[in-house]
Amino acid sequence: MQKSYVEHVAVRVKDIQWHIDFFYEVLGMDVREIDGPTEAPRQYWTIGGMQLMSTPDFEAPPSNDAGWLAHLGIMVQDLPGALEAAKSWGVTTLPQGHNWLQLPDGLAVELIQASGNAVAEVLAVNPRA
Repeated sequence: MQKSYVEHVAVRVKDIQWHIDFFYEVLGMDVREIDGPTEAPRQYWTIGGMQLMSTPDFEAPPSNDAGWLAHLGIMVQDLPGALEAAKSWGVTTLPQGHNWLQLPDGLAVELIQASGNAVAEVLAVNPRA
């Protein structure tokens, strides 16, 4: 049987630098690739599967509209630590639970506690090798 996984998810964002900083500082997702100048990238890919696309005039529809990305599920090695780090970013907790966050551009993120060394093991895989 074929086995698969999502290698990345591309998301349009108004303020790409805010999102770069959030995904790095809160979730530890470092840069994998940058399209454009480092100080103002057009696109930014993280180790961990995010592709951020700078779209300054983007207006996200409400998160419950059909066709909009419902949410991202992100495995974290330290859920309490990630939630604590997220507090200072002005994100909103969603009704689904304390580990569900809404980012300023409307993206909903579900943070999930990984077991054991699962995060380190997945991040050790070089999908482009």
